Amino acid sequence: MTTIEMNQVPVKLWVRQLDAHAWEEVNNLTTLPFLFHHLALMPDAHGGKGMPIGGVLATKGVVIPNAVGVDIGCGMCAVKTNIQVEEISQEVLRKKIMRGIRKRIPLGMEHHKTAQGEEYMPAGFDTDNMTVVKRQLASAQKQVGTLGGGNHFIELQRCNDGYLWIMLHSGSRNLGKMVGEYYDKLAETLNTRWYSSVKPELRLAFLPLRTPEFKQYWAEMEYCVAFALANRKLMMERIQEVIADALPQAVFEPMINIAHNYAAWEEHFGENVIVHRKGAVHAGIGEIGIIPGSQGTHSYIVEGLGNPDSFLSSSHGAGRAMSRSEAVRRLSLEKEIARLEEQNIVHAIRGTKDLEEAAGAYKNIDEVMENQTDLVKIRTTLSPIAVIKG
Repeated sequence: MTTIEMNQVPVKLWVRQLDAHAWEEVNNLTTLPFLFHHLALMPDAHGGKGMPIGGVLATKGVVIPNAVGVDIGCGMCAVKTNIQVEEISQEVLRKKIMRGIRKRIPLGMEHHKTAQGEEYMPAGFDTDNMTVVKRQLASAQKQVGTLGGGNHFIELQRCNDGYLWIMLHSGSRNLGKMVGEYYDKLAETLNTRWYSSVKPELRLAFLPLRTPEFKQYWAEMEYCVAFALANRKLMMERIQEVIADALPQAVFEPMINIAHNYAAWEEHFGENVIVHRKGAVHAGIGEIGIIPGSQGTHSYIVEGLGNPDSFLSSSHGAGRAMSRSEAVRRLSLEKEIARLEEQNIVHAIRGTKDLEEAAGAYKNIDEVMENQTDLVKIRTTLSPIAVIKG
């Protein structure tokens, strides 16, 4: 970790190389009058929209919707099985498991044709008093248990001792997007009305603690975090059913879950503050986390070390090294396919559009892990055997 100063604010960096767009965003963040203590950037950090992905920002008395992002509650979950990967034939893997998962879980922009049961939705929330969630609930019931697109994935993996793991990455689907965009626009309108010193072009409009809009956003954000978890739980349940049908002896351990796009009240350096994690995960002492690599590389189950300088955080993955358009333009389809097929991975790269999510578009996950040895320690190393992308 290195520390620099921008606008008289300490910036703690676990990232070795940061793109120009991200540096501009860091500069903007360090001008915020309500920033608390310092800004932290995880080793997978890269430019985002208003705040770098891989950024951790603590504030006093305000929440910034765009510092959470639009895929509110997006995160990872993973489950270990008692199945040895070497016992799974290619026919069972491809024709029963992978085909079965694709039949049960809508991918990309696809939704379920009918609403899923109320039991799969978050409980205990006053949705009648939520502006966005209330009007999106019927649609959300068709979205729960669906993967989404972009960098979201389902992977079957082999751990150090040969056992099969299931890992997936997904968020709050269109619900989180609608909530995030609504409250970011609302914050912009209010900030203009208040003649805020935070300029609109920074894309960091905020909602102060004692306003009704803060309470409204906070309630809807928390619902989206719960919905994203419900979404992952339902997908994991259905993947387990597919695997159990193909391999009746399968037993599944409890699910590990961790989110990486949210805001939370936490105590740091003796004060209660609002911590925004946008592409970063909580890594308290002994906390079990998931840090995925890119398609065709290692992923890791980790244990948090509770580093106060990172606001008890770590990276959420490898982090992009290229934009999606740059990856399509620069990467070789043949080389990326060969990279996966040499490892005998059942993969999802078919055409040039798929290069957006190829391994070559991402940072080296092993270097990312080396750069955060003071944030997490590795408990399990996972290697992919099959990948489904949204």
